[in-house]
This record gives sequence, structure tokens and C-alpha cells, in this order.
Amino acid sequence: MNSRERTKRIIAGEPADRCGFWLGNPHRDTWPILLEYFGASERDELRRKLGDDFWWIAPWTAYRHPEGKPAFDMQRKGRELGAAGVFADCEDVDFVESFDWPNPDYLDFDFVLERLRGAGDVYRAGGAWSPFFHQVADFFGMENYFVKMHTDPEVVHAVTRHVVDFHLETNRRLFEAAGDLIDGFFFGNDFGSQQDLLISPDSFNEFVLPHFRRLTALGHDFGYQVILHSCGAIHRVIPDLLEAGVDALHPLQAKAANMDAETLAADFGGRVAFIGGIDTQDLLGHGTPEEVAAEVRRVKDVLGPRLVVSPSHEAVLPNVPPRNIEAMAAAALE
Repeated sequence: MNSRERTKRIIAGEPADRCGFWLGNPHRDTWPILLEYFGASERDELRRKLGDDFWWIAPWTAYRHPEGKPAFDMQRKGRELGAAGVFADCEDVDFVESFDWPNPDYLDFDFVLERLRGAGDVYRAGGAWSPFFHQVADFFGMENYFVKMHTDPEVVHAVTRHVVDFHLETNRRLFEAAGDLIDGFFFGNDFGSQQDLLISPDSFNEFVLPHFRRLTALGHDFGYQVILHSCGAIHRVIPDLLEAGVDALHPLQAKAANMDAETLAADFGGRVAFIGGIDTQDLLGHGTPEEVAAEVRRVKDVLGPRLVVSPSHEAVLPNVPPRNIEAMAAAALE
């Protein structure tokens, strides 16, 4: 059974020869450390050495505006989450409608299609990342976004619709070009903090879930499995996400409230595949290889067999010793 077959079966809830493994997407400062430790010349070689089943191949640089403009020009006043964006004080839907929204004709997928064709017998997680929740927040500033859900809901709906419309068209064009080169539509929005959702379930159901359903439906329309990335404590809305068509949850932030392996297994085991779950907040950075291996085995026992072992945040930071990555991979592949 090759990596592609294995991971498809795991996500579909069908028998596989073992749990899957994904290294994650290490931070750019981490890659040189890992390449040197494992004696690899480039990233794909390292992934193959570690037995990586799951490759994330996304069109990060696909938008090519002739004047170099970004897809979404939020016009933010700073880098902090609360920094005001162009719609911070907007009370007029007409202003939203007249905004210079991105043109999907400027998309170029040649690079990502080349990567997909050359991936080999691994699971290809693809699609545009489509982080509409965060992008809408940036258009307002996060606090303004949450307040305007109550004071100017029609403005929030209009901005969200435009953002998601672009992601839908981006993914539709990519999926038409890629066909069966992609196995799963992998996209992300962080809906939770360490303790709970960032917004109430009622606000989530009104302003987020209907647009989320549009994206998951598109993935299924093309025959892809749908994988959601959401950091944080999202336990309260997992039933809604599953009803919307999510086939696998990532990254299972192990230290967030009610996102531990035991709770997830008890409440959702058998209904969804799990990707992640190996704690990056403490264990991978500070534990011993023996502790890491023991935790991988424990999580496999609790969440398997519908499990792809992976860090609880995919952007592995330079503070994680390579020997702990080695221990995680070895225990995952047992």
C-alpha cells in the first residue's frame, strides 16, 4: 500500500496497513536545521526519508496582477490583529460593492500543477488556502469585525461574500486544471483560541458556516476529500463542521480546551479522520525522543486507525530538536 492509497483510505474510514504520517510544513528557519541533521539536499528528499505520506501542494503565489497588486488590498494601518482595515468604519454596502476586488483572470497555476505532477505516490493535499475568516477580519480589524457582526451585519455579509466568491473561483479553476492530481481539498481558518471559539456559536452559524459550506461543497463536487485546518478550541462547532462536509480535522491543538485526544475520540471518533495531535507547545520542543515516541504511540491508540500522525501545529519551529522529529516519524510508521 503506497502513501496515497493509505491516506485516502484513512480519511475515508477504510482499513489501512497503518496510521499515516505528515511532517507538517516547517517554518522557513527550521528547514536548514532539518536538512543538515537528516543529510538531505532538499525538502522533498527529506520528506521521502521520513516516510511522509501527506504532501501539501498549494498555489501560494498563483495571483499575478500585472501591476504587482495583492489579491486583497486590506489597506491595514498596522500589523496587529486589531489594526484597522479599509472597511473599519464602513456602514455602506455600496462602498463594499464598488471596492477593487481581485480578478481571477490573473491566476497562474503552472507552478503548482508541475509540483502536483511530480509528487509521486503520495497523498496530494491541494487547493487554495482560502482563509476567508482571517481575511475578512483584516479588512475590518479583528475587533471591528466582531463588533460589526452586531452593528452592521449587512456590511460583514457583503465583504465575506466577495472574499469567498474569489476563493471559490480560484479553487474551481485550479480543480478543473488539476483533476485527479489532487486528492484532498485542504484549506484553513483558525476559529478558536486556546480556550474557546473566537466568536459565539450563533455568530459562527450566521457569518461563517454558510460560506464554509460553499467551499466544502465545491471540494466534494470535484470528488475530493475535504480537510479543515483550524487551530484552537473548536470543539463546540465540530458537529456543525462535520455536517458541512469535513472529512478530516487538522491540526488538533493538543493543549487547547477539549481538543485532547481522549475528548475528540469520545465525541467524534469514527465520524471524521484526525490529522495532527502531537503537542508542539511543550512536548516536541522540550520533551525527550523517548517521551515523543511514547506520546505518538498513545495518540495512535486513542485516535487511530483514522489518524495521520503530525504536529499539533504544522509550522514546526526551530526550537523543535530534529531528534524529536525523528522519534515522531519512527513511532508513526511503526
